[in-house]
Amino acid sequence: MIVGLTLILLAQLLGEACARAVGVPVPGPVIGMALLLAFLVLRDRWRPASHRLLPPPLVDGGLENTAKGLLAHLSIMFVPAAVGIVGKLDVLASHGIALAIVLCLSVTLTLVTTVLTFVAVSRLMARRKAEAP
Repeated sequence: MIVGLTLILLAQLLGEACARAVGVPVPGPVIGMALLLAFLVLRDRWRPASHRLLPPPLVDGGLENTAKGLLAHLSIMFVPAAVGIVGKLDVLASHGIALAIVLCLSVTLTLVTTVLTFVAVSRLMARRKAEAP
């Protein structure tokens, strides 16, 4: 668990460093998540080499178990955000309607984008399955 958590936090740190060094308007944790995804794809693509080169917790499911443990307690991560909102009730009172509209629009756009992506990938997979001998 320690190795998996270390890798997750290291990916976030590298993402933050990249975001600050390059100056892109993308949050560091998002870049770190992309780096972690790239690591996982490479690890699974070259499975025999990764079993020889990487420590056991990174290839035997320890990283995945650590991530599942973090996800199980994800609600704890939102406590600081909720406290921050309570600390800014004056802003919420003056801009509450605009914030609610933006929140509804962003949720709707996210759902539509997710559905369209799922449909596109589903059609692509069906086409590839039909082309396979």
